[in-house]
Amino acid sequence: QVQLVESGGGLVRAGGSLTLSCLASGSTYSINTMGWYRQAPGKQRELVATITSDRNTNYADSVKGRFTIARDYAKNTMYLQMNDLKPEDTAVYYCNGQVRPRITAPASDYWGQGTQVTVSS
Repeated sequence: QVQLVESGGGLVRAGGSLTLSCLASGSTYSINTMGWYRQAPGKQRELVATITSDRNTNYADSVKGRFTIARDYAKNTMYLQMNDLKPEDTAVYYCNGQVRPRITAPASDYWGQGTQVTVSS
């Protein structure tokens, strides 16, 4: 069984910083692309950033230059460093991973339970 667990959310003032972490555990034979998504109240879930197994990154235009995604491949952990936070960044942030649980199994999408980020003005 694969588990993705986020941590690091909280309440911060505009202009502040937070770092989110996502730990993948359980049966994780290999992990391909991982990413952060967010969902604000009344809105659809949207892509924030992704990082591939060979460190290629992709960011939503709204966070470019402010957020940085990274992975520690040895620890199966992904991070999202968020700087210069704005009230519009307020959302539940979800970790996603394309995980192959066993050598005999295909990769599938797995999601964490989400962590709340609230930015006050």
